[in-house]
Amino acid sequence: MYIVTSCKIRRDLREHLVTSYPDITFQFCESMEEAKPYLPKAEILFTYGEDVETTHVEQAKKLQWIMVLSAGVDKLPFEAIEQEGITVTNVKGIHSIPMSEYAISMLLQVNRNEKTLIENEKLRKWEKFLPITEIHGKTMVVVGAGAIGQEVARLAKAFRMKTVGISNSGRDKEHFDEVYQKDQLDYILPEADFVVAVLPSTPETKGFFTRSHFEHMKDSAIFLNMGRGDAVGDDLMLDVMEDELIEHAILDVFEQEPLPEAHPFWGMPNVTVTPHLSGLSPEYQPRALEVFERNLPVYRNGGEDFVNRIDPGKGY
Repeated sequence: MYIVTSCKIRRDLREHLVTSYPDITFQFCESMEEAKPYLPKAEILFTYGEDVETTHVEQAKKLQWIMVLSAGVDKLPFEAIEQEGITVTNVKGIHSIPMSEYAISMLLQVNRNEKTLIENEKLRKWEKFLPITEIHGKTMVVVGAGAIGQEVARLAKAFRMKTVGISNSGRDKEHFDEVYQKDQLDYILPEADFVVAVLPSTPETKGFFTRSHFEHMKDSAIFLNMGRGDAVGDDLMLDVMEDELIEHAILDVFEQEPLPEAHPFWGMPNVTVTPHLSGLSPEYQPRALEVFERNLPVYRNGGEDFVNRIDPGKGY
């Protein structure tokens, strides 16, 4: 078995793989450009999913399995992958801990006015009576009630929040007081103090949020997007914040990344910008490789019951 990586794998994890699977040949590359010469021999490809093109699939004649070390698979050439019958898996679910901690930390940051506090500290300015609020007892609506959304809701419960989930099915999910279908979102938005978006990028979620959604929110609402940037257009989000339809937006993802230096978001006091880092953690790659190791026996035995298997026809 020959496995090629097109992404940098930590040295200790490379050593673990080589030691644990002596019958497998690993070709560790740090980019697709570096991996290209080895693709014709690759049976399994490790990738973050943004560097695979149709030509690579055509070149990799022996490729049977693409192991995507991220949750996002929207940039994969699914038509070619489906045509070749290649299995695709991702690591959906491993982001739940860092992303949920990010969400709570950013909501606290805004409500405790921490950006002003940090700036005042630099200026040696003693300004005691700043507008500061609590997140305790508030209502959080999580749009995307999967593994990440459920972990966000679990942490929100520590602050005694009411938690409402939005999903395709509307079925009950752990840590949510209520769950609604996506077409019922307008019904619950007027109650929301916080709206947390963790939608994946699919044909159904692109442009999901409309101006009407923000018009249904409280003036004091805080919107946080850490799913995919195309769930709400950058231009729409800019209009919403310029018109002050809501109090604050925390944006970790954008339609265009990196966000251009000249973009107005950078200078808006009612917008917090972070550079698509909500899922980062030193535990990221170890957790991702745990998914691979769970799936490896399935692959070797010719099984179909892969963890996080992607349907190429649907793109998720």
